[in-house]
Amino acid sequence: MRAMKLAAGFVMLAASAGASVQAQTFPARDITFLVAFAPGGVADTVARFVAQGVSAKLGRTVIVDNRGGAGGNIAAAAVARAAPDGYTLLVTTTALAINETLTPNKGFAATDLKAIAIVASSPECLATGEGNPAKNLAEFLKDAQGKSINFGTAGVGSGSHIAAEYFLKVHAKISAVHVPFKGGAPAMNAVMGNQIELLATTLGGGPAAQIASGKLKGLGVASATRASVVPEVPTYAEAGYPFEASSWVGVFAPAGTSAQIVDMLNAAIEDVMKDPALQQKLTSIGFEPLKGSQAQAESMFKAEVAKWGTMVTTLGLSIN
Repeated sequence: MRAMKLAAGFVMLAASAGASVQAQTFPARDITFLVAFAPGGVADTVARFVAQGVSAKLGRTVIVDNRGGAGGNIAAAAVARAAPDGYTLLVTTTALAINETLTPNKGFAATDLKAIAIVASSPECLATGEGNPAKNLAEFLKDAQGKSINFGTAGVGSGSHIAAEYFLKVHAKISAVHVPFKGGAPAMNAVMGNQIELLATTLGGGPAAQIASGKLKGLGVASATRASVVPEVPTYAEAGYPFEASSWVGVFAPAGTSAQIVDMLNAAIEDVMKDPALQQKLTSIGFEPLKGSQAQAESMFKAEVAKWGTMVTTLGLSIN
């Protein structure tokens, strides 16, 4: 028994020594960002901003490889199974937290991944056509009492779908029918064309520009404070509903990646996020830059898994 304990101890020491050497030489080659969604989307846009900066900080090329599909699960599963050496990282969105409850048979668990940094966040938003008489969320919901409204999103199981349905049914207590579209643009066109009454979306990307131009009427943003890109749109709390939900973009590593490497990557990303030009790019498309330690990122991710899990379970949603 003593010999077995000694042997196990030697193995642990050897593994620790190996990880330490690996961390001292990191990065010795190019790093790959596996982006969980298609090119041109929010995750891809933010990933390319960050990749360029991290490449300059660490002196190694950061390759952006889009691996979309299954609501972000394909890329997440690939990184969960990758060698925990810091060279294969995941860039994904709130979908990772949502899918932990929504898609229980996805082949990996949230605990198979370690948060490095959550870099940007955009609040969920409700908007309607410019011809709708409601001036804000409070007026819209007052008019909707006793009726059945329809709301459109970019698909089933998205953060916008779940947050809107949960908010409308649980908080606002109105009857709401979800109308899924094959993408954000068709959903926006439908509400602007008065085919649906309400659009549920993240503010980031196209919706912010359409609201700012007046083509969409922003009713409310699900954040603690108003969004700087559309400051005229009130928060849900201002309408009497203290509900918050957002879509974020984060960078993750396989769970077994050494603390030294994860901290090194976090420090590089944090440095990148201090760039005023990058911050301006993000805020201009409706995202707020986020900063924080690796421990803060991990804590936020765990809280998000629990929060979205509650919403998914309450609504009885599941994708197998």
